[in-house]
Amino acid sequence: MASNSMAGLITGSQSHFSRDSDEHQAPTRQASSKTTCRVCGDEIGYKENGELFVACHVCGFPVCRPCCEYERSEGNQTCPQCNTRYKRHKGCPRVVGDEEDNFDADDFDDEFATKNHRENLDRQHDVNHVENGDYDQEKLHPNGQAFSSAGSVAGKDLEGDKDFYSNAEWQERVEKWKVRQEKRGLLNKEDGKEDHGEEDDYLLAESRQPLWRKVPVSSSLINPYRIVIVMRLVILAFFFRFRILTPANDAYALWLISVICEIWFALSWILDQFPKWFPVTRETYLDRLSLRFEREGEPNKLAAVDIFVSTVDPLKEPPIITANTVLSILSVDYPVDKVSCYVSDDGASMLLFDSLAETAEFARRWVPFCKKYCIEPRAPEFYFSEKIDYLKDKVQPTFVKERRAMKREYEEFKVRINSLVAKAQKKPEEGWVMQDGTPWPGNNTRDHPGMIQVYLGSAGALDVEGKELPKLVYISREKRPGYPHHKKAGAMNALVRVSAVLTNAPFMLNLDCDHYINNSKALREAMCFLMDPNLGKKLCYVQFPQRFDGIDRHDRYANRNTVFFDINMKGLDGIQGPVYVGTGTVFNRQALYGYDPPVSEKRPKMTCDCWPSWCCFCCGGSRKSKSKKKSEKGLFSVFSKNKNKKKMMGKDYVRKGSGSMFDLEEIEEGLEGYDDLEKSSLMSQKSFEKRFGQSPVFIASTLMENGGLPEGTNSQSLVKEAIHVISCGYDEKTEWGKEIGWIYGSVTEDILTGFKMHCRGWKSVYCMPKRAAFKGSAPINLSDRLHQVLRWALGSVEIFLSRHCPLWYAYGGKLKYLQRMAYTNTIVYPFTSIPLIAYCTIPAVCLLTGKFIIPTLNNLASIWFMALFIAIILTSVLELRWSGVTIEALWRNEQFWVIGGVSAHLFAVFQGLLKVLAGVDTNFTVTAKAADDTEFGELYLFKWTTLLIPPTTLIILNIVGVVAGVSDAINNGYGSWGPLFGKLFFAFWVIVHLYPFLKGLMGKQNRTPTIVVLWSILLASIFSLIWVRIDPFLPKQTGPVLKQCGVEC
Repeated sequence: MASNSMAGLITGSQSHFSRDSDEHQAPTRQASSKTTCRVCGDEIGYKENGELFVACHVCGFPVCRPCCEYERSEGNQTCPQCNTRYKRHKGCPRVVGDEEDNFDADDFDDEFATKNHRENLDRQHDVNHVENGDYDQEKLHPNGQAFSSAGSVAGKDLEGDKDFYSNAEWQERVEKWKVRQEKRGLLNKEDGKEDHGEEDDYLLAESRQPLWRKVPVSSSLINPYRIVIVMRLVILAFFFRFRILTPANDAYALWLISVICEIWFALSWILDQFPKWFPVTRETYLDRLSLRFEREGEPNKLAAVDIFVSTVDPLKEPPIITANTVLSILSVDYPVDKVSCYVSDDGASMLLFDSLAETAEFARRWVPFCKKYCIEPRAPEFYFSEKIDYLKDKVQPTFVKERRAMKREYEEFKVRINSLVAKAQKKPEEGWVMQDGTPWPGNNTRDHPGMIQVYLGSAGALDVEGKELPKLVYISREKRPGYPHHKKAGAMNALVRVSAVLTNAPFMLNLDCDHYINNSKALREAMCFLMDPNLGKKLCYVQFPQRFDGIDRHDRYANRNTVFFDINMKGLDGIQGPVYVGTGTVFNRQALYGYDPPVSEKRPKMTCDCWPSWCCFCCGGSRKSKSKKKSEKGLFSVFSKNKNKKKMMGKDYVRKGSGSMFDLEEIEEGLEGYDDLEKSSLMSQKSFEKRFGQSPVFIASTLMENGGLPEGTNSQSLVKEAIHVISCGYDEKTEWGKEIGWIYGSVTEDILTGFKMHCRGWKSVYCMPKRAAFKGSAPINLSDRLHQVLRWALGSVEIFLSRHCPLWYAYGGKLKYLQRMAYTNTIVYPFTSIPLIAYCTIPAVCLLTGKFIIPTLNNLASIWFMALFIAIILTSVLELRWSGVTIEALWRNEQFWVIGGVSAHLFAVFQGLLKVLAGVDTNFTVTAKAADDTEFGELYLFKWTTLLIPPTTLIILNIVGVVAGVSDAINNGYGSWGPLFGKLFFAFWVIVHLYPFLKGLMGKQNRTPTIVVLWSILLASIFSLIWVRIDPFLPKQTGPVLKQCGVEC
């Protein structure tokens, strides 16, 4: 549709990894596979006697000398394949554990010598070859082995960017490096006095350092935490033994309900606690990333990234917020030819279309301003509203003048956006009309063609300084009546397909429209993991924590969710990786295509000749069958990694409408770097169409692990093919939404998508830079917060009732048990609402009836109760110690766990059961009232919704119960106060946890709704008076009342 109105078409990216380069490198790769280091990709090199250097004499795993020396000094000193300890080679420095009698004494003189540039010409030739070698040949080897917890020791063939430092800073950094090398014994003082090649030595040594480092929690912090957890388990066992064996006979029903609830709470605690057993944090080294992939004078080798921004309704999601998110993306600190921004408009709104046109024009001035003065954050709305000293660290005299001018231009830009919003409030009867006079194709939001508009990135789209800008593409997928759209998951899958056709970056970042990039180096942080030659190929995504703006200081409703992002996610990072939370995630495109991760080569089992292979038990005699399987696997493992595991659809899908723009044979143009056998095994069958859909260009893109576009394509044909892949019926009868892309079947498609990838064996990484990578907005008033939690809980219930439930899905797969436990906790937590609301009702019933769920305690039982309370407190305190979370954040989390549990989670359970079992979809409406126009005014906004009924009822019940219990104790005298304290403690526990909810009902303290106060006092007073007078729950006596009538009666 939109090809007639294209402002600029995507022409492909010469900066992406293309098969043209691989075509020339393929013979070199095969010829040098035996002499290439499997860790860093450099040439292994030769010894002084001309023999090939062999690090491990047991298995011969190819590792170069620098990597071997680094592993011996900094790693675990073992071969990554056979785990045999490395022996010292001649010329290598000694480390702890070396045997002194293995080498001659003559070797001692040169064991501390570093690489000398005055050696013979052969060795000088080897060094030059390492420094000038082509990194693309082995930079992402799928069979690389991790040496230690510090990440890879991949070598860097890049000199780096000395220009980042002044001469004094550079010399100081080189001197510090020399001092460290001297302390390690890796540099002689005589050599240090010579200036020849010092900087080259420093860069070479720095280039062989890892891009990231795993930092486990200190044992002094984590070990006491684990001990207390085990103690708490033991105490729980004795506690439940007492509770079960000593029932309350006078309140048997209450006792039974309370015991069932407590057992459920204990199981929920176990599911939540044990995935936090191995918490870790990670550090990244951005300077090493630049040294490795951004060599001066050579093409930039950082991987390209496609960034997705999804919107639905611009009237509910203000266009100025989306514009700020887009501006922060366009000004990110990353090569402009490697960044492409795709904005998905699922509402087909002309308002967003025009807003992006204004945003693209403003970006021509905003982007160079950001990069010139290195400002943070690069979203103008949040940059200009920051209450900080914006002159700090700014030394350019022109900064103040240009900042004022830019702020004025941004205010003018906001006015233009506001005028577009005001114009969009009332839709004309004839529908919207574009500037050229043609009707807007999206006038009917439920029946419109697919639309693509390229604003930036094409020829001529330059900033005011004449520099290139990142690509900016508007997308609105086709919608027709009768076709399922699958909400956000369907929109994200459309973005995956259209980006693969137009740019095909190997990595993708997805953001909500209200989540802007707060740290301009966020993409580089993710690349430290994804471009790691060992870990990167096994990662499905890098997850960043969510941080929020505009939340009140006390975080009344736990909007920051600090406990989850700073405790639970760190724990998951130590297992198989954090869960996908829907935004702020950098994906590996191959993982979303349903492929399995590459399998690391394992050491073959040793064999012997004591018995025939078919009956040998001592060494494992099945080597023949295993070698056969290995050879078969190597034949088809390049791209069809999990083809045999996937069930293809039985029928070919025939697309309605226009045909595809390419024949299937044209896919081979993008596969010139592969063997004929591999191409024949891939292209000889139509299974790819049944799996990925009928788009040869898209299928060709799925076979390019390093990204890039197929040869022989042009911009016009690519745009037409992009329109084809976002058609409404494209993913019908394919595996989209089932095994590929974002998974359908739940409103929380994020949890389901990450779960499927982890089940295939992929790993994920949690990245927490010092400056938050992304920031967004969160609903801070009570009603909106509850509805947000309702949607999350409803998605969990849908997953629980689907075939993807972690309780029974993918057993025998590659999901680790603790990871499965964590996913189980994410889908069963809404069901905790049922025992929670029952448990919060019990205190009021006990106070009203005079009964209690616990009989009279003896000394031993009192000890178990006290021990349980102490264990709970110690667990929380020790958790705060290793995580760094504040006690206020922990307490707010506990409070909202109760508030959400007795309201949103309860409704989610019943709504999910009705939706899945009966097909009834219910919605809870929200009615908004007026709010203050002050700071955090939305916090005091009162919106009535049915979600408020259960917690309001619980508060009234417990308040009435407290009043009734105290009144009854006053009437009955001193002896009744003792049993009352346990019941009052129980009731106050409920009231204190629901206090933020009560405060949300009342609004500001000076604006307490009179009707709420009057009704609460009236109901409590009337009920307490009736209770004291009537005592309805006590048995009544029959017959005459025997009472003294006087002194001498």
